[in-house]
Amino acid sequence: MQNLAEMIIVCPYCGESLDVLVDTCSGPQRYYQDCSVCCAPILFIVSEDPTGEIIVDVKRDDE
Repeated sequence: MQNLAEMIIVCPYCGESLDVLVDTCSGPQRYYQDCSVCCAPILFIVSEDPTGEIIVDVKRDDE
């Protein structure tokens, strides 16, 4: 069962704020999703902090 959470991230390429859906039940994840503004590939790194809070880090493909 997926549990999707809406989050706002900032594209590391163009700087636009984007609403994205993140699956919060799949544990740590790494995946790419294209920016809906500039179409650049954003690397999403999803993890949990020690309290169970979901953390989403976004990076450029070349970082």
